[in-house]
Amino acid sequence: MSFSSEAKAELCRTGFGGGCCARAELYGVLLHCNTFTPQEVRVITESGDFAERLPGLLDRAFGVRFDRLPGEGEQKYIFQITEMEKISRMIDAFGFDSRQSPVLHINFGLLEEECCRAAFLRGAFLAGGSITEPSKRYHLELVTSHAQASRELAALLTDMGRQPRQTARSGCQVTYFKSSGQIEELLTVMGAPRSALELKNTRAEKQLRNGVNRRVNCEAANLDKAVDAAQEQLLAIRRLYELDRVEGLSAQLKETIILRETYPELTLSQLAEEFDPPITKSGLNHRLRKLVELSKQ
Repeated sequence: MSFSSEAKAELCRTGFGGGCCARAELYGVLLHCNTFTPQEVRVITESGDFAERLPGLLDRAFGVRFDRLPGEGEQKYIFQITEMEKISRMIDAFGFDSRQSPVLHINFGLLEEECCRAAFLRGAFLAGGSITEPSKRYHLELVTSHAQASRELAALLTDMGRQPRQTARSGCQVTYFKSSGQIEELLTVMGAPRSALELKNTRAEKQLRNGVNRRVNCEAANLDKAVDAAQEQLLAIRRLYELDRVEGLSAQLKETIILRETYPELTLSQLAEEFDPPITKSGLNHRLRKLVELSKQ
């Protein structure tokens, strides 16, 4: 099961709440479903959990039933209402004129309470939402075919302290989030705290893994530099031997040559500890640079 499906399954385990919340959730469903007109309501979903929840939600909100329920063997769950009296009852409850399109805007008067706002967003997500697998990237979106409702959804989310983005895709309006923190908060508000926690844990794991990778890459780069420097130093020492100039060097430089040849794999810090008494890393670096310079003269 995908992360998006798991989140929807968790949301579907949330109770309907009072009548106002049930109507708010159904309102979110209708504004983000396939068809909501004075002539027809059609909801198509691939979520078995949402399909099980939907008839009870409609009954809780308006005490009516779907005129068409999913048939056996169908790949997608299709729900339909065509009886005008049922549709008119819903349209009137949402504050629209049944003679006009009921999907032009969101009736904020129905969403004054926080619980109703949460229920509305839950319905919107169940009908028209999805989340990308957190292991790949962070992306939650709500899709509707109604431009005005989409703009007002963004306004609602902004009023709730969120920062949604919007775009158009294939004739539909998309409201989306790419911040893992914003997605976690929205999931919690809608009623999916476990999914929010799983997302948070995935984010923490990715940050830890990225931190380890950066550290390993940094250490590897430093090791490469140390190896290159050691090779340059050994070549300089060999050149000094070939020029027969080692005997004329100071005791400090002779000691440095002996230890560098003895421990070619050590870093500067490690090699500095081999001196008796130990010297500083900067002091050793100065001696080795001097040897390289002398080999080039």
